[in-house]
Amino acid sequence: MYYIGLDIGGMSLKAGLVDENYNVIDTLSCSTKKEQHLIIEDIATLCKDIITKHNLTQSDINSIGIGFPGLTNPVEGIIQAASNVNLVNVNIKTELSKFLTIPIFIENDANVAALGEVLCGAAKGARSAVVLTIGTGVGGGIILDGKIYGGAFFGAGEIGHQVIHFESDLICGCGRTGCYEQFASATALARMAKEAVYSNPNTKILDFAKDIDNISAKNVFDAKDIGDELAKNILNKYFYFVSLGLTNLINILQPEYIIIGGAMSVQKENLINPIIENVKKQMYKGTELYTQIKAATLGNTAGIIGAAMLGKK
Repeated sequence: MYYIGLDIGGMSLKAGLVDENYNVIDTLSCSTKKEQHLIIEDIATLCKDIITKHNLTQSDINSIGIGFPGLTNPVEGIIQAASNVNLVNVNIKTELSKFLTIPIFIENDANVAALGEVLCGAAKGARSAVVLTIGTGVGGGIILDGKIYGGAFFGAGEIGHQVIHFESDLICGCGRTGCYEQFASATALARMAKEAVYSNPNTKILDFAKDIDNISAKNVFDAKDIGDELAKNILNKYFYFVSLGLTNLINILQPEYIIIGGAMSVQKENLINPIIENVKKQMYKGTELYTQIKAATLGNTAGIIGAAMLGKK
């Protein structure tokens, strides 16, 4: 039996054919249209095309799972609000059933990525895990008792919107100030570096970026690796901010794992090891850090695998 998982983004739609052992057999993608009816039709077409490509029929597919970037109601199959995708208050199950005879399941995209990492990634076999996606922003998915925890109203897991800096005047996209996302994202690291470089232009960070406006999170890590003192200081501050949010999660949930994915996870031990040391310093006096903090291993396939397995019994 096979499964289909879909990753829906503002720029592209991607469908993956997944087998019982969580192997992604193949993927197909297309650009994301602006019109609602075209998005739905494209999702259906991708599913049909990947089935046909592998000489299968719809009866060979156990289920289709879809990860959306926004607020979903998995019980009723309704997309309540989707970031960067023109699907609002749409019953995707009903709409796709006009084109497909396969059972359809939906979830938030960060939640399905978390499920993927628990099923066959960095937290394989765990009963409890929190997966953070650190990139442009900070997203998250929570797994409790081996299942996605969406909260009473399906909006849990917005880890990036816990407030960690009460005196900050940085306004988050959610409308609050001092949010974790404003200090722990790759965007935040780049911002901190730009601010520091204005006062300290003799830094290797600029050798990599060429221009202050082009500074990226990677440039800071690269400069630190060749001994740049400013880059080291910026990263120490950044690691502290990241660890604040992780310590909060550990104090509240005590998961077996915290997995860090997204663009920042490519730094692996350069990111993970300093964060672990910072979290250890913030643990309750006399307590040890039992939660394992690791980098994600599935990359972009985590969402496809997790979505595909939403319908697996």
